[in-house]
Amino acid sequence: KVPSSAALFTPGLRSVAELFEKKNYELRIAGGAVRDLLSGVTPQDIDFATTATPAEMKEMFTAAGVRLINNKGEKHGTITARLHEQNFEITTLRIDVVTDGRHAEVEFTTDWHKDAERRDLTVNSMFLGLDGTLYDFFNGYEDLKNKKIRFVGKAAERIQEDYLRILRYFRFYGRIAEKPGDHEPITLQAIRENAKGLAGISGERIWVELKKILVGNHVNHLVQLMYELDIAQYIGLPLNGNLEEFARVSKHIQNLSPKPMTVLTSLFKGKDDVTNLDLRLKISKEEKNLGLFLVKHRQELTKGPGPEPLRPYQDFLMDSREANTNSKIFELLKYQGEEQLLKEMQEWTVPSFPVSGHDLRKMGVSSGKEIGTALQQLRDEWKKSGYHMDKEELLSCLKKL
Repeated sequence: KVPSSAALFTPGLRSVAELFEKKNYELRIAGGAVRDLLSGVTPQDIDFATTATPAEMKEMFTAAGVRLINNKGEKHGTITARLHEQNFEITTLRIDVVTDGRHAEVEFTTDWHKDAERRDLTVNSMFLGLDGTLYDFFNGYEDLKNKKIRFVGKAAERIQEDYLRILRYFRFYGRIAEKPGDHEPITLQAIRENAKGLAGISGERIWVELKKILVGNHVNHLVQLMYELDIAQYIGLPLNGNLEEFARVSKHIQNLSPKPMTVLTSLFKGKDDVTNLDLRLKISKEEKNLGLFLVKHRQELTKGPGPEPLRPYQDFLMDSREANTNSKIFELLKYQGEEQLLKEMQEWTVPSFPVSGHDLRKMGVSSGKEIGTALQQLRDEWKKSGYHMDKEELLSCLKKL
């Protein structure tokens, strides 16, 4: 038995549980939420599994006046009910009939063991009864306690059902395993032999997994492994990625909460690598721009000598005409491992230029062209002063000019 997590038992869950109990349908918490609860983590969202079919659930909920949210899950057997301001995603136990490496056709079952059998990893294949009973057919709890990541049954079979599971293996390894390099040889062999299958998986699905790997633990180990096992080329990573730079950057960046793209860019030698990644994974415009920014500026936009190390970054920001340059500079500082400068830069507020055309008119500069030139000259003086000169100083400067 698992000690009950009182926080789970919301009024909504109590009502759902009562409905199922009345009808004698079994209802258990499934998969990731069980893994989280056993690890002492509060689950982000809770999936439920049941012996009731979608039709039976619909009938039961409708009769009880419960609102159903239609979200295309029904053909996979998922019904979403809304009670007490909370959504409950409940899926009928199922068996995969046909799989093509991307998606499965399913049929429903009342056999919990068979449903657990088609899940990817042992730590994700457990069920938890609402009374606290753990149903664990594949030693998932043992593996979780020993921080072991293993496929349910034969690794190659699980992978061939959905090749994305290769990346899920890496992602959970980065979340649960204690140290790098603790893999079963047979698992690595199955991954190597099936790596090509990733070529058929959509870029969007790959990118979701890859981003989580990049900000998880053991990222350097896992990316090196992607190259060793010949996966990299199928997921948009450059053939000759800069693994030395990746090792260097990924080491000091972990604690700075980098964006996934910031970590990944250290593999790239030039902007073509960013373009190719985008072609394969359909990354967002913001992610692409960040990658291009880092590749372009990581070498020459570095801290200033002497007492004002932040100056080059500040000047760059002040001269920039683009939106969110600020956040790109934060990512650059993380990339460079400049933790102290990052803090200072985050606290620095962009000063506003104290002089306006209006001030110059008052001083008798009349033509628009002259005003433009004068403002530009004053801006340069202001910049040279580290943005410290105030309106008075600048205007007296103008008289000298």
